[in-house]
Amino acid sequence: MRWIALAACLTLGVASSAAGGSRTTAACPGNLANQLASTGSALQLVTVVAPYRASTQGTLELWQKSGGCWRAVAGPWTAWLGQRGVSANKREGDRTTPSGAFGLLPVMYGLAANPGVHYRYHRIACGDWWVEDSRSPWYNRFRHVPCGSKPPFRVTSEDLSQSPTAYRHLAVIAYNTKPVVPGRGSGIFLHASTGRPTLGCVSLPLPQLLTTLRWLRPARGPLIAIGTRRTIRGL
Repeated sequence: MRWIALAACLTLGVASSAAGGSRTTAACPGNLANQLASTGSALQLVTVVAPYRASTQGTLELWQKSGGCWRAVAGPWTAWLGQRGVSANKREGDRTTPSGAFGLLPVMYGLAANPGVHYRYHRIACGDWWVEDSRSPWYNRFRHVPCGSKPPFRVTSEDLSQSPTAYRHLAVIAYNTKPVVPGRGSGIFLHASTGRPTLGCVSLPLPQLLTTLRWLRPARGPLIAIGTRRTIRGL
């Protein structure tokens, strides 16, 4: 009888523990951020949700982890995406925004002065490039060459200083960086909107962009999750 009673107590204890775990999970708001399969050790999250894979606009929201749950901080805001929507199989020049979950590179950039971000900040000048030549050893990396000189890599656009609206301020999304795979796509930024679809970046109106860039903290390991609602849930 004693063993039966002990077994019953153990069973009850396990059931209570399971119920407690369920209550912890159920306590998190039922938002998209809390539905992601895994966000690792990130404490800040940006979600960019496209209604469909071919959509050129999506909804951007900011989330912060508190008490084990993701809670909304700002947004939703309308963001521009690539001219050909979002893709999990992005290639150089295909004009899609890559879908997936990515970090941010440790330096932010801009033609204007540092707006008060918590990242290292580089003021863009003439001769600053983000290399798009997949044959170059500097592919998908920042590279400065003397202003007015011919770059030692193939170029398909002007240098960063020639885009004063889009590149007033920007963060670099860590897509195709570890490792860099030639042809998989380059220069995926979170930058200021020009009022139209991008060539593969994510863009926001300047006031919302500044709110986002100032909010981000490298020590909190921010992630940006991009895709349709269905694909983001599986990340």
